[in-house]
Amino acid sequence: MQLVRAHVLVCGGKNCTASGSEQVREAFAKELEKKKLDQEIRLVETDCHGFCEMGPLVIVYPEGTFYVRVTAEDVPVIIEEHLVKGRPVDRLLYKAPVKEDEIPKYKELDFYRKQHRVALRNCGSINPEKIEEYIARGGYASLEKAIYDLTPEQVIEETKTSGLRGRGGGGFPTGLKWEFCRRSPGDLKYLICNADEGDPGAFMDRSILEGDPHSLIEGMAIAAYAIGCSEGYIYCRAEYPLAIKRLKIAIAQAEELGLLGDNILGTDFSFTLHIKEGAGAFVCGEETALMASIEGKRGMPRVRPPFPAQKGLWDKPSNINNVETYANVPMIIGKGADWFGSMGTEKSKGTKVFALTGKVNNTGLVEVPMGVTIRDIIFEIGGGIVGGKEYKGVQIGGPSGGCIPASLMDTPVDYESLIEAGAMMGSGGLVVMDETTCMVDLSRFFLNFTQSESCGKCTPCREGTKRMLEILTRICEGEGVPEDIETLERLGRVIKSTALCGLGNTAPNPVLSTLRYFRDEYEAHIYDKRCPAHACSALLVYTIDEEKCSGCGRCARACPAGAITGEKKEPHKIDPEKCIKCGSCIESCKRGAILRL
Repeated sequence: MQLVRAHVLVCGGKNCTASGSEQVREAFAKELEKKKLDQEIRLVETDCHGFCEMGPLVIVYPEGTFYVRVTAEDVPVIIEEHLVKGRPVDRLLYKAPVKEDEIPKYKELDFYRKQHRVALRNCGSINPEKIEEYIARGGYASLEKAIYDLTPEQVIEETKTSGLRGRGGGGFPTGLKWEFCRRSPGDLKYLICNADEGDPGAFMDRSILEGDPHSLIEGMAIAAYAIGCSEGYIYCRAEYPLAIKRLKIAIAQAEELGLLGDNILGTDFSFTLHIKEGAGAFVCGEETALMASIEGKRGMPRVRPPFPAQKGLWDKPSNINNVETYANVPMIIGKGADWFGSMGTEKSKGTKVFALTGKVNNTGLVEVPMGVTIRDIIFEIGGGIVGGKEYKGVQIGGPSGGCIPASLMDTPVDYESLIEAGAMMGSGGLVVMDETTCMVDLSRFFLNFTQSESCGKCTPCREGTKRMLEILTRICEGEGVPEDIETLERLGRVIKSTALCGLGNTAPNPVLSTLRYFRDEYEAHIYDKRCPAHACSALLVYTIDEEKCSGCGRCARACPAGAITGEKKEPHKIDPEKCIKCGSCIESCKRGAILRL
């Protein structure tokens, strides 16, 4: 058998696929076969590597050379120059601040330099459909260690000592949660994974499910051993077909090797995993609603107590954690609680995965130690704001999170600091905003989402969020009144304290946090009838600067409403009655003569 001298990894994550990575992989396969190099150079399709903005990504090992925005047309050049002649293709290398004589490598890039990949340790580095590649990187060794070397109580104690907290948003200590469930009386208990990732712009769990499904399975198997569960469910939204496909493949592979099912690794420990496809209801991210859905009922939350650890799925003691939480477990058992606890802060240990989106140069998936600042994430890892515009704030924690302004960009990213700032960790959505973002409209956007996703069971959430949304809509349309601000604050406080579940408790957060830090924008909308960010169309006025206007007529031809008139080579005018405020005139004007006030 001929030895493999190089590996070519092509990212097959969703963003890279949308940019053409499938065509890149096919081109590599054809060209390598054509040059009779397919036996000595192995082509591997991985999943998301995180650096979504620069996809399609190609990494050549053993050098670790990092190519970005590769097209199918670039493939013959990479093969001929790099793989045959040993000369990296300079024009395809990521152009980042590196030493002059240094070829950019994966871990040397600014995007990765401050990251520490624990939950994402294998994503982008292995073929997720081959269990052998997971095992080759130490996979399932922690499960073996837990079963053979540790008692269930010792596994729980190690998890407690590590300081691992739930990564789904609540931040409850994971080991303590397991302990409660283990101590609950009953022979039948259930282990559940919440993979119902529904936050707009969030794709942290999806990337683990698609890029490293065995890390989840191993983490769940260890948790099941610790708690005393023999049956588990992965609740995954049906909108993740690739994740579900790879989970099914991974479960079948693990069962075939005796890592799942009856008598795991020849012991008396048995654990069976099922997949439950959810219909995409955001409320099913709440644990009691999720369990109702698994049972075949409408996904609606119930009053607690009793908590799931006491009375959960089918009234049996149950434990629920999310994908990222379970993915950390094998590393904690394998490397020890002290290793995990050495990262992060005193009360927030380990790392956290974020989906970095919005007005930032380097969008993608990042994993950083707890305690790094928002500034580090946005300006070092994220590369700053698109177009050099002014940074305004960041919405952290998804639609149920809060907005943190630029003045607090040195806030550490940990559970306590974010709550103190009026936000929350959430599952890890992180949306960056610049000077063009209207904070009132942003609040309306997130509240519209949570209001439409309300299950309707409790009055505070069902009616309260609807009233808040009506007020925000009225303000954005220029019809706000002074008492609206006080009403929003009062409604928000009432909903937070009286709603039945976490969706309702946190739904007002975007509104309350923007009122706290950007109150002047609400006042400008209400009192001055203007939008400082020039984003609310109902409050905009378009006019033409006669001194700059040359009368070229471009704006008139671009206007779909026929609102611009004027003679050739004479200053034009905009009829405010006809103007639909679409902005086409501004885009067409080469002289900057059209003003948006």
